[in-house]
Amino acid sequence: MTIISIDKRLFEELLDSKLSAITEKINAILSKWHHDSFELFLNHAADGTIEEAEPDAISMTNLVDKRDELYELKTSTA
Repeated sequence: MTIISIDKRLFEELLDSKLSAITEKINAILSKWHHDSFELFLNHAADGTIEEAEPDAISMTNLVDKRDELYELKTSTA
């Protein structure tokens, strides 16, 4: 891994931008399946309440994991 120096403000702006993009993707999936909660969406996808949602559920899981990872990084640098 390469280590570089970056202005903290720029780093925070980049994190915020990435978090915003991930949030938009999460909201797009939820909107597509008419859900407000990603937990409920994942439960419905897993139990078959909504059919053919598996690819979006996998994407949702990955997006939520990435979002959580970035939030953790953001709070650790605060």
